[in-house]
Amino acid sequence: MTVKQVSQTGNIKGLINSYFPSLTKSEQKVADIVQQQLDQVIYYSVTDLADAAEVGETTVLRFCRKIGLKGYQEFKLAIAKDLANKTGEEPGSPVQNDLFTTISSYTINAINETVSMNSEEAINKAIDMIDHASSVHFFGVGTSGLTALDAKNRFLRIGRRVDAVIDPHIQAMTAATLSENDLVVGITVSGSTKDTIDSLKIAKKNGAKTIAVTYHARSPITKIADAVLINGGKESPLEGSSLAAKISQLFVIDLLCTGLALKHKDLALEMKEKTAQSVVNKIY
Repeated sequence: MTVKQVSQTGNIKGLINSYFPSLTKSEQKVADIVQQQLDQVIYYSVTDLADAAEVGETTVLRFCRKIGLKGYQEFKLAIAKDLANKTGEEPGSPVQNDLFTTISSYTINAINETVSMNSEEAINKAIDMIDHASSVHFFGVGTSGLTALDAKNRFLRIGRRVDAVIDPHIQAMTAATLSENDLVVGITVSGSTKDTIDSLKIAKKNGAKTIAVTYHARSPITKIADAVLINGGKESPLEGSSLAAKISQLFVIDLLCTGLALKHKDLALEMKEKTAQSVVNKIY
């Protein structure tokens, strides 16, 4: 079984077994956890797997490269394909004969999960950080970038001039211009999106405050964020941009925007009327 074959068809356990004798003791601990908990590992962040194996994150990354994969996300993709081959469907896919109920349940559960994993104190802290920042920048790539654009639209309607940056190069350059009065909100379901994390690091190095919106409470981005908000809706690599995770992100944005509007009711109402009036002639 070659690495190319695994990347196309799965069979991650066979790949691990073939490399197992050449792994270090620490890497073998990672391999053992993967073999024993394959169904759970697919939803782990790199930090989660490192904790489960009682090793460092760098050991997990070395393990992935040692078995011939480029990184942790390719490793999880191989697991997803492996599980899909065994079950005939990708992890988390809805049951065909009960499509409406299954998908609606995923969405409802994701919202409930978001509510249960965020305290009122955490939400209020994030709202205050946004309220007191001289400038606010939402960073995200891929589907999370679309959430960043939606955040810009929502906050603009209540009179807040925020920015949404979805190009990694522009993110990095923007982050380099920030200072202690500025704020960056990094949005990533996995909590391991390298471009977003790297840009937050640059912003933090320049003194800016940072907020992370992610599914994984323990992930690389949460280690550098001043505040962490959790969005529900787990997804496997084959479920990228799942609707449940997307709706959960938007729910968090709605909490922040509505919370800020309630703090400044008169201004928010005035701005909603002004922005609505500005586009009224664009609708028949």
